[in-house]
Amino acid sequence: MATFRVVGPGRAGGSLAAALEAVGHSPKGLLGRGEPVRDAARGVDVVVIATPDDAVGEVAARIEPVPGSAVLHVSGSLGLEVLEPHERRGSLHPLVPLPTEEVGAARLRSGVTFAVAGDPIARQLALDLGGRPVEVDDERRTAYHAAAAIAANHLVALLGQVERVAAAAGLPLDAFAGLVRAATDDAFSLGPRAALTGPASRGDWVTIERHRSALSALPAPRTEVAAYDALVGLARRLRLDTAEDAGPLGSETPTSADSGRGQTGQVA
Repeated sequence: MATFRVVGPGRAGGSLAAALEAVGHSPKGLLGRGEPVRDAARGVDVVVIATPDDAVGEVAARIEPVPGSAVLHVSGSLGLEVLEPHERRGSLHPLVPLPTEEVGAARLRSGVTFAVAGDPIARQLALDLGGRPVEVDDERRTAYHAAAAIAANHLVALLGQVERVAAAAGLPLDAFAGLVRAATDDAFSLGPRAALTGPASRGDWVTIERHRSALSALPAPRTEVAAYDALVGLARRLRLDTAEDAGPLGSETPTSADSGRGQTGQVA
């Protein structure tokens, strides 16, 4: 088992420290804002930098390199070059939200995917946590992180829209919980294209236009309708199974097969 020190005891750093300790690794302290980090690599097998992304390079440069000690970051968007001049450097990014240390530590040990790169200790720590390590090199890091942001941040933002529109119908967000969970389960078990249902999947433009009219009655209608139109466009692309961009709803002319509609209206 490894000895480790964490620089940046926020939600990510605290969660990872607790999870690693729970599986038998030995913590040698957590260094917070304002604490000296020059000797952070001394006396440990690995230093984990869990600061905000824009501080990782600065922190790494302030840590004196120690032969044999690895330095890892937990950023999803950064490559390994930010950890220079350390000889052993790697990244360990968990694909799971870490809202609190307690919840985060449990999630990190629940078999989640970790994007790893660089020093083999990153992969080993992921395995020790019971996780599924996947290699993501620096050249593909930005695309990987974009996918992660869409999967988590954008999904939460979309549920925020569900909450607003549901309130207009007099319903709470949790009334749609079963629908959301079943749809995501279907997407993973069947694949997104096979799991797609609803008016966009069958070309029901009359229903879609009614939806747009209802959204136009909400506060900030341009934002609500634009978001809806963008996702209808993505649903059409999935339905057509083509790599060509289907474009926004307001810019296309449905065919006669699309319920005989004319050109769709512009964003309200």
